[in-house]
Amino acid sequence: MSRKSELLAMVMAVVGLCLGMERALGQVETSNMPVRAETSEPAVAYRLDYSVNELDDGKKINTRQYSMNLNAGDANSIKIGARVPVEAKSGEFQYLDIGTDIWSRLKERANTLTLEVRAEVSSIGAPDQQSQASRPIVRRVQINASTVVLAGKPMTLGVVDDPSSKRQFQLEVTVTKLR
Repeated sequence: MSRKSELLAMVMAVVGLCLGMERALGQVETSNMPVRAETSEPAVAYRLDYSVNELDDGKKINTRQYSMNLNAGDANSIKIGARVPVEAKSGEFQYLDIGTDIWSRLKERANTLTLEVRAEVSSIGAPDQQSQASRPIVRRVQINASTVVLAGKPMTLGVVDDPSSKRQFQLEVTVTKLR
C-alpha cells in the first residue's frame, strides 16, 4: 500500500471514529434530557399591564405603560429604545442600549400566580446634567422582583429613589386573566 493510501485510510478511520463517538455522545445527552409531558389542559393566557411611574417630590410627573400577553408557565419580554453611539476613544465608538426592557415569567400552581420580573429603564441625562466631557451621562433604573400576584389587582413591584434628586420611580403591574 502506498503512503498516500495509508494516510487516506488513517484519516477515514479517525473521521469514522469521531462520527461514531459523536452519535454515541448525542444519544447519551438526549437520553438524560427531561421530556416535557403533554397535558390535555389548555394553556391559560394572561395580560400583564406595566406602568413605570416617575414622581418628583411625591408628585407624579411621568407614566409609561407597557403590555404583553403571556401564557402561564412561559416567559416574554418587551424591549424598546435606541442604540446610542458614544465615543470611547478618539474616533472609536461604542453603542449603548438606551430605553426600556421588561422580561416576565408567570407561573401558575394550585390557583396561585407567581410573577418574576426583570425591568430596566435607561435614558440619556438632560443637557444640564451632562459633564464637560463629551461622554453623556446615562440614567438607569433597574428593578428585579419575584412575588405572588392576584389577578385583576394592581400591584407595586418596586420603588427606587434617585439618589441625586427628589425623584422616585415605581414599577406597577396588573395581571388579567384572558378568556
